[in-house]
Amino acid sequence: MFLAIVSCKDKVNTSRANEVVSGQGHPKLILTKQGVLDIKKALGTVPIFDASLSATKAEVDAEIEEGIDVPVPKDLSGGYTHERHKRNFLMLQKAGVLFQILDNDKYAIYVRDMLMAYAKLYPTLPVHPQTRSYARGKLFWQCLNDSNWLVYTAQAYDCVYEWLSEKDRNILENDLFIPFAKFISEGNPQFFNRVHNHSTWGNVAVGMLALVIDNDELLENALIGLKVDNLKAGMKDNDGGLIQVEGQKLGFYGNLDEPFSPDGYYNEGPYYQRYAMYPFLIFAQALQNVKPELKVLEYKDGVLLKAVNALINLTDANGNFFPLNDGQKGMSYYTDALVSAVDIAYYYGGKNPELLSIAKKQNKVVLDDTGLSVAMGVKAGLELPFQKKSINLSDGKNGDEGGVGVLRSHGLELVYKYASQGSSHGHYDKLSFSLYENGNEVIQDYGLSRFVNIEQKGGGNYLKENKTWAKQTIAHNTLSVNGQNHFKGKFEIGSKHHSELYFYNDEQPNVQIISATEDNAYPGTKMLRTFALVKDGDFEKPFVIDLLKVKSLTKNQYDLPYYYLGHIMKTNFEYNSFSQLKPLGKNNGYQHLWNEALGKPTEDYTVFSWKNNNLFYTLTTTSSKADQLILARIGANDPEYNLRKDPSFILRRKDVKNTTFASVIESHGSYSPVSELALNAYSHLSSLKIILDNEDYTAIELITKSNKSKVFILSNKDNSKDKNHNIKIGDKNYNWIGAYYYR
Repeated sequence: MFLAIVSCKDKVNTSRANEVVSGQGHPKLILTKQGVLDIKKALGTVPIFDASLSATKAEVDAEIEEGIDVPVPKDLSGGYTHERHKRNFLMLQKAGVLFQILDNDKYAIYVRDMLMAYAKLYPTLPVHPQTRSYARGKLFWQCLNDSNWLVYTAQAYDCVYEWLSEKDRNILENDLFIPFAKFISEGNPQFFNRVHNHSTWGNVAVGMLALVIDNDELLENALIGLKVDNLKAGMKDNDGGLIQVEGQKLGFYGNLDEPFSPDGYYNEGPYYQRYAMYPFLIFAQALQNVKPELKVLEYKDGVLLKAVNALINLTDANGNFFPLNDGQKGMSYYTDALVSAVDIAYYYGGKNPELLSIAKKQNKVVLDDTGLSVAMGVKAGLELPFQKKSINLSDGKNGDEGGVGVLRSHGLELVYKYASQGSSHGHYDKLSFSLYENGNEVIQDYGLSRFVNIEQKGGGNYLKENKTWAKQTIAHNTLSVNGQNHFKGKFEIGSKHHSELYFYNDEQPNVQIISATEDNAYPGTKMLRTFALVKDGDFEKPFVIDLLKVKSLTKNQYDLPYYYLGHIMKTNFEYNSFSQLKPLGKNNGYQHLWNEALGKPTEDYTVFSWKNNNLFYTLTTTSSKADQLILARIGANDPEYNLRKDPSFILRRKDVKNTTFASVIESHGSYSPVSELALNAYSHLSSLKIILDNEDYTAIELITKSNKSKVFILSNKDNSKDKNHNIKIGDKNYNWIGAYYYR
């Protein structure tokens, strides 16, 4: 049996898990018998836990008063039947927990009666009437949501298992649970047997039930996937995601191996990492309790615990996840999935006091052993601030498929994506970036095109504009060549390639820097893009240097957009606004951009300033008189108003092979609508120019308004930290050690 031979080479702190005795009866998945005793002893003495319990009790009591409703499924996301079944599984899990903690039979009766209603309904159900999904469920329009249901209801079943009669258990298992598990696995191998967040939920759903009913066959399927001979290698789902490739590990362990890098970054991006963390961690917790010999939290050097730390580091100052790839803005670590993740990571990961500060902000805990531990730590005042510093997270199974870097300094956060494709949720945006200040977007990434669970908008699912706009290269702050997408916008090509880290250095707090290359997005064209977040006493705040060097075998049109947010203040160029708007192009996302105005540089540097959130920002970029400066706005060819009408400033350079874009982004000054006073509303720069640009080095000079010269030099070929460089520019010698120079 597979279960007896899983081993781990590396160790993390899971000493708490090893205290649990296997075979202790029920509950045993998330709550344990000993844990319930500990919770009961602590009731009334641990404020956050008590408040979480009280809120849960009030919610479930209200549902019990309303009565049980198990409707025949018919709706997509956001519709009544979808939301009712979703509400039911959440209430079932909570009611089961309340039964264990409060010893009140009304909660067990509620769980039993609802599960019996499902056991009566389920055998009568065909596949869901909505046909949108590649793997239709029965309760829901897709197997993904059916799996959500089973992950939660398995926990409820565990909590009332010993209270139920043997007759009731036989009915529930034979008429509901086992057929349910087999439908989402054996009945839908194209859903169950792949590497994707969908499959993680499916694997965990089957695995959680297997642990409750001690079914080794179901557990083996959950852990390593189905043995399906007739599933074609390379088969794709309707999102373009690979279902199975030859020799690929599948099941729960496959989904741990492939998407996670050794740093804990999940290749689909933080939005879907957040979504997947609940099943990953809740199943890991259950396995630690029931099958501690598997040591699942030690797997891949403790990657699941690292993933929690990575996720928190992929949030802005307000706790919102950066919208890399498909990601809805506003999703944050206040979501229940991260409450659970923080509690589990604290309990099993060495009780890091910094996690307590996140839990304190969340102001609620999970009602189990892990939540009690966190609540007691907060009560004891053990928390320390979570230090979100600059970080570089590798991507790929082995950490060698690019990555995501976050540079942080004095409220500014620059997010640089040079990662792999990111599975079916990936966007075509190599070397793209976004910029935040104090949790507010300055230069934005659009995120996804979807109104999640809002029925009026496409049934709450992905809109067609997600493919025609949000995934397109021009929709991001990165280079578009000849109006085309990276990798021609094809998943099959993009999934074969990734950008490469050139170097990352956060050792000097005044100059934090990250640089990466991309050689495959456009065959014959190579890009090297470098970002430096610089703290300099001659500037009010840290500023960003953006250096993009392009080499190509052919002459091209280069478009470099900046999706700023706010109101234009000032430019140093004149532009003509169009009285009749036309799209900027016909395809590849350009069809969704209104061409609002067109300008030409009047100097060898271009200045573009705007105001947002009562702060001022200026983009200064080197330019030539042949460049075009485009003021664009999202929203063309959008008859159903599915897109936000956000602005963009696009630098267009035509008919050139090799070129370098050198830019500086400053945050400066403020405006008070109360005093009606604008302070420091203008850029600190009087000019910006490229003073050297060859195969070996690129150098730019910044001249401040006080006539001080600042020089930044990048070594384009040698990224060694120890290399001694000595070059002459004009009549001045520059000598330094390492890949860059700034003074």
